[in-house]
Parts: sequence; structure tokens; C-alpha cells
Amino acid sequence: MSIIEKAQSAADEGKLLDSAVENLKVWASAEFLPEWVGASISELVEQEAWDELNDRFYKNMAFGTGGIRGRTIGRVSSSVEIGNEGPQGTPEHAAVGTNVLNDFNIIKATIGLFRYCEKYLRESGRHDLPRFIIAHDVRHFSRHFCELAASTWCKLGGQALIFDGPRSTPQLSFCVRQFEATCGAVITASHNPPHDNGFKAYFEDGAQVVSPHAEGIVDLVNQVKLEELPEFLEVNLDPVVTLQQEADKPYLSLLDEMVIDREVMQKEAPKIVFSPIHGTGAISSVPVLEKLGVEVIEVPEQSVLDPRFPTVKSPNPENAEALEMAIAKANETGADVVVATDPDADRMGVAVRNPEGEMVLLTGNQIGTVLAEYRISTLKDAEILPEDGTESAALIKTFVTSPMQESVADWHGLKTINTLTGFKWIGEKLAAYEAEMKAKLLEKEGLAVDYDACDVWTRADLLLDYSTYFVFGGEESYGYLATDKLRDKDANAAVVMFCELAAYLKANEMTFPEYLDALYLQHGYYEEKTINIYYEGAAGAQKIKNILDSYRSNPPKAFGDVEVSGFTDFGKDEIIDADGKKIPPQDFYFLELGNGYSFAVRGSGTEPKIKFYVFGRSEVSEPEELPSVKEAAGKVMQEMLEAIEADARKRAEA
Repeated sequence: MSIIEKAQSAADEGKLLDSAVENLKVWASAEFLPEWVGASISELVEQEAWDELNDRFYKNMAFGTGGIRGRTIGRVSSSVEIGNEGPQGTPEHAAVGTNVLNDFNIIKATIGLFRYCEKYLRESGRHDLPRFIIAHDVRHFSRHFCELAASTWCKLGGQALIFDGPRSTPQLSFCVRQFEATCGAVITASHNPPHDNGFKAYFEDGAQVVSPHAEGIVDLVNQVKLEELPEFLEVNLDPVVTLQQEADKPYLSLLDEMVIDREVMQKEAPKIVFSPIHGTGAISSVPVLEKLGVEVIEVPEQSVLDPRFPTVKSPNPENAEALEMAIAKANETGADVVVATDPDADRMGVAVRNPEGEMVLLTGNQIGTVLAEYRISTLKDAEILPEDGTESAALIKTFVTSPMQESVADWHGLKTINTLTGFKWIGEKLAAYEAEMKAKLLEKEGLAVDYDACDVWTRADLLLDYSTYFVFGGEESYGYLATDKLRDKDANAAVVMFCELAAYLKANEMTFPEYLDALYLQHGYYEEKTINIYYEGAAGAQKIKNILDSYRSNPPKAFGDVEVSGFTDFGKDEIIDADGKKIPPQDFYFLELGNGYSFAVRGSGTEPKIKFYVFGRSEVSEPEELPSVKEAAGKVMQEMLEAIEADARKRAEA
């Protein structure tokens, strides 16, 4: 029995999905694909690894609005794929399949992106060649995928630039503008497990692609045929420009510019323990911090670039386990704070000392809240923002980020813009504010400005006078930004900002928890929790769909004795933001509860999970009340979490 016949027999017996066997047949019979591809498929079929083959072939990997992300190493790897395994466990070949990230899907994405950029430049009346800049993190195949994409781009007739080694995602966002690229990409899967990787696409403004470019790119990627791919498999770097460390200087200068109060940094620079969790964070953060006078103690074991992330269960700085080694080092050395970044350095997690001197973690919401309060207050002290506030300055956050940050902005007289989840929506706002400023400056003053040559404070003045100044923004998922000189979340800049706040608190003999408690007395006690329910593979994708579909068709009426008092369906209802702009439709729901709590529901765009974000607020008037208020709120929160999760799991099986 041939391999194709055996696969068809498995499908007839219900072991292989129809879609999986059809895609498998195409690949197994394609004579234009390399021999090792067919050999790998044959081995997996002979092993009867049906679950593995279903996951690899049940669909074509979708190029979404942000790019692609998924497994690059299967749960089961063929001996052909493992081949000459690298010293850090990287197989010789990425996993074969239509729904995994491999050379073929990287080439396909690159071709589609090139064709869109070529079309965009032509229709814009611009005759320059499409220019593509690519960065990569430390993951399995990251360097190879980066070089493969650059080689493919040049073979198609464009110009490609890569770095001489790993660089962070925010630096790529910055460099798209620095090098006037048509587009950019980062080969990364952020803080996903080691077996994943991704291709994250950016447009010429330095932000992740949004409409109308997103749909245009997706359409052209989907039109690329399998038979077009093999001619690009051989990498040729001769026409590719490789940027050296000298090219890092403008980005490092930007990180230095993020400090508002240089005097407090000079007087009370904190002593920190820093961990990049085997990723790119130390490349930019450590030199800038040391220049600013911060004493940086690294975690030696986690400073090694390693795609296996061997010292942690997950390379995610929001997880307590990922910070254990850094906290131990802080206790050993007497450091003030612990700061950690994820592998591509777009997210930052921290641990700080409480009044008793013990290390405690801050949540992503809490980090964002204290940074927002400090930066707004300090910008007022520096007379960059007016004391009474202004509607020409904004805090931008996602709907699923703590409403406490909106309360902070309101207190200071600033407007708050809520966006859908994903920093691309914040990036879109920054592009709109820049365009408005340029148009009004030209209309009112007859002036044009080289905006990319302006420092952050000149930009602030221009935006306050002619548009909206972006003061600070972020997501609950540990991503922050406080400048429009790049257009994605930046853990390197967040580390600098957090160290400045640490210096301020040190100068005022105050701990982070005390600073936060003072804000609770001002705004009320806010608590936020997240539920992540994972469902992997083809069957898991259906369960996630079941939950999302049922929320639309049959929204919850109550959770125990707590009634649902409001339900907003972002896929159907018209939602207008504070700028008067319509929010794009999405499978995202927001529910108000009778006890004053609320929660949001959405599927993850990057991982096989569905997320629930639960928000609570309690009044507090006296410092003495705060401990009991926190305890009571915690009990209510736990009851809500359990009820919401139980309901979701029932919906998944329906």
C-alpha cells in the first residue's frame, strides 16, 4: 500500500480529517518539492502518527493581519526533520506541513508581502524598489528564516536589510522608519513555547499592518501557489545588506531620551537584577541602563541566548516561575527591583520590594498604572503638559486593560482612547495623530516638518499644538510604550521608564506597593484577573469557536446569583472611541455584571487559547480600610472566575 493509499485508508476509518488527507496528498505527490519533504511525510504515515498529521495538515497556515505564528517543531518529529541537529537542539529541517511554520510558509508570506508592496508603491506613484528590513530573535530557525526571507525578497527584485545577529521587536519597528523601508518583519513567536516561531509583519510607518494594507497582503499571500516556492529555497545573501552594531545607535539614543527627570536618575539610580530570559533584551537595555548610572546585575544562566529557554517552563515574564532565578539573585545581592523581558523584548515583567523588604510581583495592569501616573505627573512638573491637563494629550490602552488607567488619565485631565487588543491598533492611532499634525501645521503655518528627525520633546510640542500627544499606552499583557518614534510595545524603553520610577520612589523613601496603595485611595481599589483556557490542535480550535459562537447566539444571563446587566458584541454593535472613530468589528464581547464587576471575552490571535478578562472595583476612603477591601474583593473575584470558567467549559463541549 502506498503512502497516499495508507493515508486515505486512515481518513476512511476516521483517523485523518478529510482536509488533512487532501493537503497531505498534494504535498506527498508534489515532485517539485525536495526529497526530504516526501520522506518526512512517509515516515509519519508509516508511524501512524495521525494526530500529528491532522495538526500539521488539517488547514493551510493562515497569514493573519499581523503575520503568521505556529509550531516549527512538531510534537512528533520525523528522523528526516531532526537530521543533523544543532548544538542547541534545532532540527535540520522545520516541520513539514501546511499548518506549521517552515521554509515554505516563510517564502509564501514573503512573496505575498513583496507583491503587495510593489503594488502599493506603483499605485502611490513611487518608483523606488520595495525595501524590506528583517530582524529575528533567538528561536529555533529564526536566523535561517530571516536569511531565507531576505534572500527571497532580493530574488523577487527588492532590497533587503538584516542585522548581524538577534535584535528586539521594538528595534525593528524603529528601524523600519530609520531606514525608510517599505515594510519590515520580525521572526519571532514572542513568549510562546520553544517549539513555536512566527513572521510578524510591519508597514512603512513602523506599525503592524492594519486595514487596508492587511487585507491586501493577506489576499496576495493566499494567492501564492505551492509550485512557486521551491526556486526560493536556496539562500543567497550576496545582495542582502547586513547591518552592523553601528546601526543600533539611533535606537539606543531613543531609549536614553525616555528619561524625563535626569536629576533623580543621577541621584538615586536603582540597583536592579535584569534577566532577558535567554532572549534579546540585554542587547539594548543593559548598555543604556549602565550609561544612565543604573547598577545592573545580570542572571548569568538566563543571559545565554538559547532557543530552548532551558531555565524556565515558559519564557514569559508575567509568570512568577520565569522570575524565580532573578528574584533569588536580588535577595542575594540586595537589589531594589527585578526586571525581566521576554525573548523578543516587547514585554516586561517586574518584581519589587514591599514595605517588609520582600520581593513581590506586579501585574501588567499595575505596572501600566504606576508608569502612567508617574509619567503624566512628571510631564506636568516639567511643564510639558499643562497642570490642568488637556484634551490634546491622550493615554491609549486596550479595552481589556485596567479601567484604573482611564481613571488616572481623567484625574489629570487627559483623554483616554480604548482600542481592540493588539498594539497595531495603538500604532494606527499614532499614525493618524502624526498625519493630522502634519496637515494642520501645513495648513495653519505653511510649514512642513521632518518628523523623524525630531526628538521626543519636539514631537510632544508639535502634537499638543496641532493634534493629539500620545503620553503613554499599553496592554495588560505587559506591553508598554511612551513615544511615537516607534509603533509597537517596547520592553527596552519600559525598563528605562521603570528604573526612573524606581529612582523616584527611592528618593522619596516609598515602595512600589505603597505608591500603588496611594493611588487606590485616590481612585478606588481595582483588581483584574485573567482566565486562559487552552485548547490545542484541530479539535481545540473547534472548542474555542464553540465558546465564541455561543456567546453571540446565547449570551450568559447570570453567573450564580449575579445577573448580567449589560452585553456588548463588538462583532455586531457599533462602538465609537473617544476620537469619534468607529471600532472595527471583531469576535470580542464585553459583559457588565450586577455586582459592579465586568469581563471581556476573546480568542487569542497568537496561541491556541481563549481569554477572559475580569475587572472589579471597590470604594475605599481610609487607608485602614484597604486591607479588608482587598480581601473582600479577592473573594468575590475568585467566585466570578470559577463561575465564568465553568460556564465556558460547558459551552466548549456543546
